[in-house]
Amino acid sequence: MQFSQLIKARKSIRGYLQKPVPRDVIDAIIEVAKWAPSSMNTQPWHVHVVTGAPLDRIRKGNTDNMVAGIPPKRDFPMKESYEGLHRRRQIDVAVQLFDAMEIARDDKARRTDWVMRGFRQFDAPVSLVLTYDKYLEPAAISQFDLGALSHAIVLAAWEQGLGCVINGQGIMQSHVVREHAGIPDDQNIMICIAMGYPDDSFIANTVKSVREDNSSFVRYVGFDELEISK
Repeated sequence: MQFSQLIKARKSIRGYLQKPVPRDVIDAIIEVAKWAPSSMNTQPWHVHVVTGAPLDRIRKGNTDNMVAGIPPKRDFPMKESYEGLHRRRQIDVAVQLFDAMEIARDDKARRTDWVMRGFRQFDAPVSLVLTYDKYLEPAAISQFDLGALSHAIVLAAWEQGLGCVINGQGIMQSHVVREHAGIPDDQNIMICIAMGYPDDSFIANTVKSVREDNSSFVRYVGFDELEISK
């Protein structure tokens, strides 16, 4: 598959078969993904691949804290709610998902269940927790690099027939993840990626978010002068 086909075909997967993902397959995915761009070749990432009982304990800790109303506790500052155009885009994909799942606007129980799925990392059999060394703070460039690695992981996984969703809900209670995944105190938890074999019967997996037209966010500077000089 050409890159342009791969990147357009990939979509976030939110329902998984309860089928183990072989360790060697995950290692092959990371072997590809680690070639993502990295500022000055710093490669600031650590990847903690979690499955089985430790992942179940993370799910339980996350959901218990959510039900108890405990606020998010991340390892770095983050805007927890969006506004304006960004909020609209967030709502747009939520509407797509709720329509696909036939979750009515006033169906509080099913809407709450959907939110809890996010805290359970969508019940995926594997979670990849991405971290970076704390001494790199302020770590905007390192976080940028981990974003590049995340994208490479989900593309490499898709090529192998695996689905993923980059999941911020899964690490909102970072101390829970740290405890059960055995993550060292000198690393900051950035994000997690839920991974597994897609459940084709799970209707939300048919949803693919849309992207804005280039004209809404791209500016070309200096090209008019080039056209004139021809």
